[in-house]
Amino acid sequence: MDDYVEKWEKEVLEPILKARPERRDKFTNLSDTEIERIYLPDPNFDFKEKLGLPGIFPFTRGVYPTMYRGRLWTFREFSGFGTSIDTNKRYHYLLKHGQTGLSVAFDFPTLYGYDSDHSMSEGEVGKCGVAVSSLEDMETLFNGIPLDEVSVSMTINGPAAIIWAFFIACAENQAESKGISREDIRQRLRGTIQNDILKEYIAQKSWIFPPEPSMRLILDTFEFGSKEIPKWNTISISGYHIREAGSTAVQELAFTLADGLAYVDAGLERGLVLDSFAPRLSFFFNAHNNFFEEIAKYRAARRIWAREMKKRGAENPRSMMLRFHTQTAGVSLLAQQPMNNIVRVALQALAAVLGGTNSLHTNSFDETLALPTEQAVTIALRTQQIIAHESGVTDTVDPLGGSYFVEQLTDVMEKKCEEYFNRIRGIGKSKKFHIAVIECIRRGFFQREIARAAYRYQKEIDEKYRIVVGLNEYEDENDEINIPLLKIDPATERIQRERLETLRKKRNNEAVKESLAKLEEAAKTSENLMPYLIDCAHAYVTLGEIRDVLVKVFGIYKEPTDLF
Repeated sequence: MDDYVEKWEKEVLEPILKARPERRDKFTNLSDTEIERIYLPDPNFDFKEKLGLPGIFPFTRGVYPTMYRGRLWTFREFSGFGTSIDTNKRYHYLLKHGQTGLSVAFDFPTLYGYDSDHSMSEGEVGKCGVAVSSLEDMETLFNGIPLDEVSVSMTINGPAAIIWAFFIACAENQAESKGISREDIRQRLRGTIQNDILKEYIAQKSWIFPPEPSMRLILDTFEFGSKEIPKWNTISISGYHIREAGSTAVQELAFTLADGLAYVDAGLERGLVLDSFAPRLSFFFNAHNNFFEEIAKYRAARRIWAREMKKRGAENPRSMMLRFHTQTAGVSLLAQQPMNNIVRVALQALAAVLGGTNSLHTNSFDETLALPTEQAVTIALRTQQIIAHESGVTDTVDPLGGSYFVEQLTDVMEKKCEEYFNRIRGIGKSKKFHIAVIECIRRGFFQREIARAAYRYQKEIDEKYRIVVGLNEYEDENDEINIPLLKIDPATERIQRERLETLRKKRNNEAVKESLAKLEEAAKTSENLMPYLIDCAHAYVTLGEIRDVLVKVFGIYKEPTDLF
C-alpha cells in the first residue's frame, strides 16, 4: 500500500499541484480539525471495538439493529405561539399533514416561570412560543389530541418539573373523561421533557434556582418517572443550545456528554439504581452545515456514551444506548436570500439521518425573521418526508459505515471529547461529573470556551476563509424580504391576562392555598416534589405561584459577573 500511494503522489498528484495548486494551504472543519486530502484504510482499525454491528455495544452504527428499515425517525416540527388556542390549531394542522410527534415551544415568560400577567412578562407573552401559565392552558393546548396516542416533547428547563406536572394532570383529566384510571394513563404516556438545567447555566440562560436545588428537581423527575411514567424520557440532555450559543461541534459533543454524565453521577450519589433511570435519558443535538463533521459527531456520541455507562455498571443495553433528537441549526439560517435556507436545512437533515437520529425537527426557512408560517412549516416537514421516502438513504443501516473519512473523523471527535473530559475533571477538581461540571460553570470555563469558538468562527467569515452564501459572497444587492411572515396578534397578551384573571376567580382558592402550603413544606425536606406539583396542577395553581413558593425555599441563581 505504501508503494502504491507513494507512486500516486509522485506521478499523479505532484504534476497537478504544480499546474493547479489547491484552493487553500489547509482545509479545516468548523471545529478547526484539519481535513486531509485523502483518507486511506487504517491498518489498526478494530472493527468490533470501534464500529461493530447496529443495535449492540458500542452502538456506533445505531441503537437498533434495523434502524430505518424497521421504523422511520419521529417527524417533529417545533411549534408554539400566541395563546394555547392558537397553538392547538397549529398542532391539528401538523398532525393532519403527517407529523408523528408534537414539540412544544414556550414563550419567554413561561421559560422563566412567570405567569403571563406578571410585570416581567409584559411585551413577551406568546411572542417566541406559546404561553402556558396553568393546567387550564395545558388543557386548551391539547384539546382534541389524545395524549395517550401521541408523543409530546416539551422544550423547557428551569420550571420543567412544574410544566411536566401540568401535562400529567392534563392527561389524567383526559383519561377521567374516558373512564381510564390515572395509573393506566401514566403507563401510556410517551414523550420528553427537556429538563436540562446545566446547559442553561452554560448557554441558554433560562434558569430560576441555583444548581443544587435545580439538580434535586431533576432527580425527582428521574425517580418519579422511572416508577410512575416508564415510557417518558425525563430529560433531553441538550447540546443544541450549546451549539447555537457559538460552540464548535467538538464542544457541543463534549459539553453535552459531560452534562449527561453529571446527571448520571448525581443520580447514583442519590442512591438511584442506574438501570432504573438511565434507559429514559435522551439527548438533543444540533445539525450544522459541515456535513461529515455532524455525522461523525453523532457516531462518536453513541460510542462514548456506551463506554461511559458500561464503566458505571450499566447492565441493561438500553442504559448504554444514546438515543437522540436532532434539530437543524437555527443559527445557520440567514435573513439574506431566505429561500436558500431550504437547501441548508435539507443538507443538515440528511446529515442527521445518516448519523442515525431517532427524532428530527427541520427548521423553517423563515425562522430567522419570525415564527414560521404554515407554508414554511409544511416545506420543512416535506423535507423530512422526501429524505425518508425518496432518497434511498433509509434502505440500509448506517450507509456510511466503514468510510475511511467518516471512521477516522469519528475517532478524532472521540479523542478531542476525551481531552475536554480531562480538562473538566481537572478544573472541577473531581472525577464525579456532577461536581466537576457545576464547578466549571461557576468558574466560567464552558462560557469562555464557547466565546472563543464563536469569535474564531466570526473572524473566519469576516476574512472570507469561510464562505456563507448570500452573506459574505454571492450577495444580491436587490435582495428584498418579500415572503409572508407570521405576526402575533397584539391582543394575545390581553386575552391571556383575562384568561388568568377568570381562572383565579373561578377555581377553589382554598385548595390552592392548601396545595401550595404542602409543596412549601415538602420543599424544605428531601421528599420527591413531583406528587406535590401534580396536586398543585390539579388545583389550578399557576406556574408563577408555584415558582414563588419554590424561590422562597431554594432562592434564585445569579450568574457571576467576572466570568470573562
